[in-house]
Amino acid sequence: PYLLDPFHHAAVERKEGFWRMRELAPDRFYASEYFRSYYSQTRLAEEVGFFVPLPGKDVLVLSLMRLRASGPFGTADARLLRDMAPAVISFARLRWPTLPADEPAEAQQDETTTPVNEFDRAHIWQSLSLTPREKHVVDLVLQGHSTESIARAMRIVPGTVKVHRRNIYRKLKIKSQAGLFARFVEIIDARIR
Repeated sequence: PYLLDPFHHAAVERKEGFWRMRELAPDRFYASEYFRSYYSQTRLAEEVGFFVPLPGKDVLVLSLMRLRASGPFGTADARLLRDMAPAVISFARLRWPTLPADEPAEAQQDETTTPVNEFDRAHIWQSLSLTPREKHVVDLVLQGHSTESIARAMRIVPGTVKVHRRNIYRKLKIKSQAGLFARFVEIIDARIR
């Protein structure tokens, strides 16, 4: 499910600085099936993070979370954290100029398992006979974008997004975003086994 996480997308985009989840999340993220099925189970009131792009492709994310019982970060706390960002980023770059390899050579996966990474994310729906546009719509729907937000991102009209969604649901023999999320989880699960 991390492939749908707004923090993951921000790291892939190499954002830098202090960010609140609500600043990164798509417009319908909090109503998305991913949020309902996964993220809400974390019992978090809010997640914020310092994003630190490092040389190469690595991005260090220092994530801070508040549980629901504590409530979200207040305005003053968020302002203080945002003001601290330059110092935190500088310190992080001094401490971790590069990150170590994912795993020692002896612990690396064998060739029979394919890791689910950003490249794989672009090919998850490949076996399902979806058009490139339909795959893009699926990706945006699962991230929590509304029809209007998808239309803006793809530079098409909302009616065309609705047509794509109908075609996707028909091809995948599903009836809802919940079905789409379930299919996504099935495919990911099959790829990591």
